[in-house]
Amino acid sequence: MALTPVSTPTLRNRPGRLHEFWYYFRENRGAVIGLWVFAAFVIVALFAPLIAPHDPTQQYREHLLQPPFWADGGSLTYPLGTDALGRDMLSRLLHGARYSFYVGIVVVAFAASGGIIIGLLAGFAPKWLDTVIMRLMDIILAFPSLLLALVLVAILGPSLTNAMIAIAIVLQPHYVRLTRASVMAERSKDYVTAAKVTGAKLPRLMFVTVLPNCLSPIIVQAALSFSTAILDAAALGFLGMGAQPPTPEWGTMLAEAREFILRAWWVVTFPGLAILLTVLAINLMGDGLRDAFDPKLRRS
Repeated sequence: MALTPVSTPTLRNRPGRLHEFWYYFRENRGAVIGLWVFAAFVIVALFAPLIAPHDPTQQYREHLLQPPFWADGGSLTYPLGTDALGRDMLSRLLHGARYSFYVGIVVVAFAASGGIIIGLLAGFAPKWLDTVIMRLMDIILAFPSLLLALVLVAILGPSLTNAMIAIAIVLQPHYVRLTRASVMAERSKDYVTAAKVTGAKLPRLMFVTVLPNCLSPIIVQAALSFSTAILDAAALGFLGMGAQPPTPEWGTMLAEAREFILRAWWVVTFPGLAILLTVLAINLMGDGLRDAFDPKLRRS
C-alpha cells in the first residue's frame, strides 16, 4: 500500500501567514515603533558617508569641545558639537551606527549558524553525545557573559574583530539550547515520522523537515541577540577591549569622553543615547516578534 506523502507544515505552506504575522505584530504598538526606529538605524548605517557632514576622524583643532548648536558658543557647522580633539560628534555618531550594525549582523550570523547546527546535532544525537554537548553549553552559560567575552578578548587581543568573535561565542549556547528544545518537541510529530518512513536521510530530516518548523523562536532570539551584541560591543569598547581609537564606535566614544563628563556633557550624552535608543528599539521589536510568533502570547 503506497503511502501518501505528508507535507511538512512549514511557514511557506500556510496561506496568509505573513498577513497573519503582521496583524498580530502591529497590535503591539511598542514593537511597531521599535521597527521604525530600527529601520531608521539601518538607513543611517547604510548611508552614513552620504549623510554625515564631516569626516568622522577629521580634527578641527580650533573647535575643541564646541557645544551643540543650541547652546552658547555652538554652531550649525557642528550641530551636536565636537569632542576633545575637535571631531564632529554628529558625523561620528552616524558612522558609529555602521559599526554597531556590522557588529550585530556578524555576531548574530555566526552565533545563530553555529548554535543551530550544534543544536540540531544535539537533538538528533545519541544520548551520551547530547549530554556532552549540553553540559559544555551549561559550563559556558555559567560564566557572566560580559566577563567571559572580556577574558576571550584579552586572550585574542583588543580589536573590534576579536570582540565580535568573543561575543558570538558567548551568545552561541542560547541558540544551541533553543534549537535543541525545539527539535526535541518536533521529533515526535507525525510529519517527522512520515518523513522517516518514506526514507528521508538524517541530513534531510534535520535541515529540511525539522529545522524550518523551529525557526520562529530562533528569529525572536536573533532579534534580542542583535541588541545584546551591540550592547556588549559598546561595553567592551568602553573598557578599551573592543574597537580602538580613532574608530567612531559608540562604546569607544564613551571611553574617550569619560574625563570630560562634567565640562562637556554632550560628548558622553549623545553616544549613550544612541546606544539606549537602538537597543530599546530592537528589544521592543523582539517583544513584538515573540507575540506574533507564539499563539499563546497573541493579543486579541
